[in-house]
Order: sequence, then structure tokens, then C-alpha cells
Amino acid sequence: MNLAAEVNETLAHYSNVLIYSAMAVYTLAFLAHIAEWVFGSRSAVGRTAAAITAEAAAAPRAQVTVQVGGNTAEKGGTAVLERPKVITRSAAGSRDVPDGPGAAGGTEQGDVYGRIAVGLTVLALLFHAGGVLARALSVQRAPWGNMYEFSTTFAMVAVGTYLVLLALKKNVRWIGLPLVTTVLLDLGLAVSVLYTDSDQLVPALHSYWLWIHVSCAIVSGASLYIGAVSTLLYLFRDRYEAQLENPKGKKFGRFASSVLERVPSAASLDKFAYRINATIFPLWTFTIIAGAIWAEAAWGRYWGWDPKEVWSFITWVAYACYLHARATAGWKGRKAAYLALIAFGCYLFNYYGVNIFVTGKHSYAGV
Repeated sequence: MNLAAEVNETLAHYSNVLIYSAMAVYTLAFLAHIAEWVFGSRSAVGRTAAAITAEAAAAPRAQVTVQVGGNTAEKGGTAVLERPKVITRSAAGSRDVPDGPGAAGGTEQGDVYGRIAVGLTVLALLFHAGGVLARALSVQRAPWGNMYEFSTTFAMVAVGTYLVLLALKKNVRWIGLPLVTTVLLDLGLAVSVLYTDSDQLVPALHSYWLWIHVSCAIVSGASLYIGAVSTLLYLFRDRYEAQLENPKGKKFGRFASSVLERVPSAASLDKFAYRINATIFPLWTFTIIAGAIWAEAAWGRYWGWDPKEVWSFITWVAYACYLHARATAGWKGRKAAYLALIAFGCYLFNYYGVNIFVTGKHSYAGV
């Protein structure tokens, strides 16, 4: 690798243009998603769930025969007690409520806006990927040597993961609006606060481990983000379903109810978040191990309790506790969701807080 390679300013400029172009198209995708939610009529999920509860309440009462006295025939028969059949819930998020049909609400008009939004997201991703690639070619290295580059690549991988799930026919279009919103915020922060001119890396980062360690961190974080979105929506959907069970409780607004009717059921969201987190956890584990190996090669020790190392480990412990609680303690629903959000909060602090506010050997933020 040529450590003294010059920066190709033309490619660096094209990279910036492509990133700004991607932001413009993401904005159009954001507006299309808004139209998808607003103009797609409300689905029948809420009415179906309410009907399930009402039907259970009005169902024929189960009869329980209790013998009165010693001999039924001699004492004149039995007493019949009636017990209503009701929907029970063994754990949060396990109600028998159907999934919503997705952001479009099952309507043709909403579905058209949804397809436009997905198409624009694909186009934006092409611009986005082009910007990341041009940045890499401008300096002939991995395009994640500082916070600006990490942020742009992180957002690209998050969008790519979402589109791959869509291509696999997964019911994840409900992620589109929060995802595009977050990507716009992430890129806006990247090009304004975190922006760093295209330049060569400090000597410690010139290693093939940059490709391995940081790329794994990006893929892990992007996937954990999708799990966090699902977890957050689960909390709202779970409360909405509780409202359907108890009509006298606190009500959601009309628009919020319309949105929550269209997303998957609380049980489905909870399961989806768990599967994402469980699938990515081994990769996050490998990320920490790869970082330790790289640290030994660069600094002569595997672990030195650097702030970045500490918070990476804290994040690992938090997700390990979440998965352990789900697997052994039977934690499901809201308790597990809070733990998962705390774990993702640790990841965010590890990225933003440690990089910006804490000084250590990993202080390569470039801001």
C-alpha cells in the first residue's frame, strides 16, 4: 500500500456531489413514504383485533359441572357454574392479533405510493453507494477512516439491508419511513458537523484489519439499528393492542392508531427484533475480537481498556444480557424491549459519545 498516495480531488468532489444527490432522492422517498401512510386508508387490523376481543367477551359461556352433595342422583343433580371465555395473554406481545398489511394499509393508492418510495430508495442507494465508492477511490483505501466516512457507509449498509429484506419477500416495508428519516438525519449530520476532507490515514490505521474490523462494525451497527427500530415500534404497538383489550384506557390519537394498525402485530415485531439481534450478535463478537488482534499488531497489546474498547465491551455485555434473558429467563415483551434499547443506546454512545467527547487511541473522528 502506498502510504504517500495523493488524494484525487476530482473523485473526492464527485463523491460529495453523489452524497448530496442521494440526500435529495432520499428526501423524495421520505415524501413518498409520508404519502403512503397518509393516503393509504386505515386497515381493518384494529377492527379485527377489537372484534376478536368482543367476540371472546360475547362467546358462549363454558359450563363447569360441580357435584353438590355426595350422590348426584340422590341430591337432585348438579349445579352448573358459568365461566366466560376470554382472550388471555401469557406474556407481553403474545395476543392473538393479526399483523397489519404494511404501511400502505392494504389500499391500491397507498401501495402505489409505497412502490414509488421503494423505487426512489433504490435510486438513492445507487447514488449513495457511488459516493462511498468515489471517496474510497479518491484515497485508494477503505472509505471509513473517520466519522464522516463511517456515517455515510453506515447509512448505506442500513438501507441496503432493508432493501435485501424486501427482495427476500419479507414484510418490512413498515421500516421504510423511519429508516429514510434516520438516514437523512445521519447524512445531514455527516455533511455538516462531521465532514472531513478526503485525506490519507494515520499510520496506525494502515492495515488490512481496517477492512475487516471496521466493516464488521458497520454491518453490525446497521443491522442492530433495524432491530432497534422494530423494538421501538413494538413498544407502541404493544400499548395499542393493550388499548384494544381495554377500551376504557388511554387512547391513541387517530393518526397514531391508523399507523399502528398497519404495522405487524406486537408479537411479530418482538420476534423480528430478537431474530435480528441474535443473528448479528456473533458478528459483533467477532468485531471485538478482530479489534483486539489489530490492537496487538498496532500497539503491542490486545486490550488496554481504551474508552472505545470499554464501550464496545459494554455494548457486547448489554446484548448478551438481552439474549440470555430471552433464552433462559423467558423474558419477552416490554422488559426485553427496554433491555434491547439500552443495548443499542450503548452502541450509539460508543460511536458518537466516545468519538467526540472522549480522548483515546481510537480518536480518529476527524472533527
